[in-house]
Amino acid sequence: MSLPASQYSVLDAQRIERIDDNTFRCYVYKFKFFAFEVCPVLLVRVEEQPNGCCINLLSCKLEGSPMVVAQNDKFDASMVNYISCDSRQNNSSVEQLTSDAVIEVSIEVPFAFSAIPVQAIESTGTRILEQILGLMLPRFMAQLVKDYKAWASGDVSRQPIGTGEI
Repeated sequence: MSLPASQYSVLDAQRIERIDDNTFRCYVYKFKFFAFEVCPVLLVRVEEQPNGCCINLLSCKLEGSPMVVAQNDKFDASMVNYISCDSRQNNSSVEQLTSDAVIEVSIEVPFAFSAIPVQAIESTGTRILEQILGLMLPRFMAQLVKDYKAWASGDVSRQPIGTGEI
């Protein structure tokens, strides 16, 4: 966690593309939303922190079905994910990796969905985001641990370790 972002492994080259030293493009997994295929593409910046890093969402665009792509100008998203590595109080030789993510999405409901109550759309969207985070964050954290173990064993290649799968 103390490495500068320029030395980070991209962890999963099928899902993460390095734009510059601190900026990455992340292709989130495709999923179905009602009858539409959706794949969010995130542009994030990593900022080093004293005990870890902060990942800030710079932009989010949707790929997938034409109806989904047409919604790119009708929503706004923000995210901040603080990742820290702290020694546990009882045993200073054991460190714990923690992720604290906050995501906010606002959307203008398209006419095609105007007959559906806004609360139903919001609750469905919230459940989908929770499921995606529930799958992605543990996988991301596990990849960080594998990357650390490779680095700690002397492997400085910074090669991606992911497979693109959930």
